[in-house]
Amino acid sequence: MAAATHYVLTPDALSHGLKQGGSLAHARASYSRPRLQFSLSHLTLLRYSPPVLIELAAEAGYDFVGLRIIPLNLPGEPIHPLVTDAVLRRQTRLALRNTGLEILDVELARILPNNDVSRYRPALECAAELGARHVLSSAWCGDRHFVQDQFSALCELTRPLGLTVDFEFVTFAAYATLNDAVELLRSTPCPNAGLAIDTLHFARSGHRPEQLDGLPRDWFHYAQICDGPFEYSMEETELKSVAREGRWYVGEGGVGVPQILSRLPDVPYSVELPNARRTVLLGDELFARRCLVTARQCLEGQLQKHRVGV
Repeated sequence: MAAATHYVLTPDALSHGLKQGGSLAHARASYSRPRLQFSLSHLTLLRYSPPVLIELAAEAGYDFVGLRIIPLNLPGEPIHPLVTDAVLRRQTRLALRNTGLEILDVELARILPNNDVSRYRPALECAAELGARHVLSSAWCGDRHFVQDQFSALCELTRPLGLTVDFEFVTFAAYATLNDAVELLRSTPCPNAGLAIDTLHFARSGHRPEQLDGLPRDWFHYAQICDGPFEYSMEETELKSVAREGRWYVGEGGVGVPQILSRLPDVPYSVELPNARRTVLLGDELFARRCLVTARQCLEGQLQKHRVGV
């Protein structure tokens, strides 16, 4: 069964309904859904420093921003030393204050072999200081007991800081499926643990939207959204290439983003949409705007349709 739909009755809508001589039930026709909220994920434009990304996101019309404060140390990855650079932190705080944006999530607290999550403590404290809400995590280790222990420890580290830890399964990681993620969350029932659905990885892992129906609603704090090619290879190099530099606008591919999101509660959507070709073609600012406009147009037109089963 699809997630319950919650409506807001605005004063204008109520007034309009009653002026027409109708009842409260009549005014219900003017109900509106809560406004969809969007965040600009750092991965979409990773080369930008946090304060510049925040300003760009605000100008493009986003409600939030996501920041990568724990780098992956991949070849050629831009590094923004927010944790150790006091000047960069000051500039980031100023950008947040001037724009009114908030940090939706920070990434990426990976669970890796021979690595203790306690080393993330400075980054987690930095995230909390800047007002972030969520910490994204994933697992790249096949030892299930080790992953469970480390995920539990990560939740304990973040809990006093007021942060949730939202686990993402990644098609080419050790924890690659929804079943992997659900097993982890059920085995480590931490009150601040959550499940972050990335629509690309969800589709590439072969899942169906209805598989989300029986999961606890309070696991879902936000979702990562993008689309992807209709035809694709399951070769790891190809999966990584699309995920890191070839994602598509929401609604133009074969992922079925509205169908997936229709099974989730109303949460903010993080637009994670790196596309190397389009940023060169359009420029970064126009590309960021188009990512938001296409996502909003698709979801405002399709999300409710799939929720009510029309």
